[in-house]
Amino acid sequence: MNPIPWKRRLLLFVQRFWQPTSACMTCMPGSLGNLLSLPHWVTALQTGLITGILAVLLTFTPAGRLYANRYGTALVVGLLTILGDSYAHESHYGYFHLEAIITGIVSGLLSLAGSYVFEDRARRLRALWARVTGRASA
Repeated sequence: MNPIPWKRRLLLFVQRFWQPTSACMTCMPGSLGNLLSLPHWVTALQTGLITGILAVLLTFTPAGRLYANRYGTALVVGLLTILGDSYAHESHYGYFHLEAIITGIVSGLLSLAGSYVFEDRARRLRALWARVTGRASA
C-alpha cells in the first residue's frame, strides 16, 4: 500500500468538506431563507468538518483504497456524511436519521458529479467555457 502524501490528504479534506456542507444546506428543511441562516450554516459546516476529518483518517487504513475509484469515493463520502450529519444534529424530519441518510445520498451524488466535472484539471468546464465565450478550446 503506497502512502498518501499530506498534500493529497489536504486536497481530499477540502473536497470532502464542501460536498457534505453543500448537501447539508440542500437537505435541511425550510425555505431558501435558510441559506442566510447562521444556525443552518453552523450545522452544515459541522457536518462538513466531521466528514472531512473522517475522510482523512480513513486514508490511514486499507479502506483508503476506495478513493482510487470514483464510485468507491462517492460511496465512502455518502456513508461518512451520514455519520457526520447524525453526529452534528438530530434529524429535522422526525424519523430515525432520515435527514442524515438523505444528506449522505446527496453528498455522494455531489462527489460523483464533481469527479466527472473536475477530472483532468476541469477539462469539461474549460471546454464549456470555451463554447460559451466563442474561444477555441485550450
